[in-house]
Amino acid sequence: MKRIDVKRLASLGLLTALALILFFVELQIPNPFPVPGIKIGLANIVTIYVIYRYSAGEAVLLTAVRITLGSVFSGNVMALFYSACGSFLCLLGTIFLKRIIDERHLWLTSVFGALLHNTGQMAAALLVTQTPSLIVYYPFLIVSGCLAGAFTGLCAQIIILRTTKFKP
Repeated sequence: MKRIDVKRLASLGLLTALALILFFVELQIPNPFPVPGIKIGLANIVTIYVIYRYSAGEAVLLTAVRITLGSVFSGNVMALFYSACGSFLCLLGTIFLKRIIDERHLWLTSVFGALLHNTGQMAAALLVTQTPSLIVYYPFLIVSGCLAGAFTGLCAQIIILRTTKFKP
């Protein structure tokens, strides 16, 4: 039987709470662009941190809890499907890229993750709405995803590089 590390579990709980807080803070920021779905993705700072500091399973668990609670608490349960599609495609890619890209360049992992996230969400939107014309939004999502991914990745990179002696 595997022993549960209570300190690690508590740390993951606090990181999940922090990701939810960042998600709700971001909900208060109005979208200045006429394209739906463009967001900074502040909660992804925590996700990238967890991918590089914890196991892949723990990153998946944190993401699943954050997406579920975020959609329920925000009252937008339909967003659960879109977020799940984007987030889990992003997770698969970033967990793989973690093996290739080190902590000093993890912002690149975040950019690729943002691209995968937008791709997953676009695929979900096309599947749900059956509206092929939605694809016209994809280039705008890609550009905004690159910018947001670089920002959140740089934030996570700074946090990781400054906390290297505090490994969980």
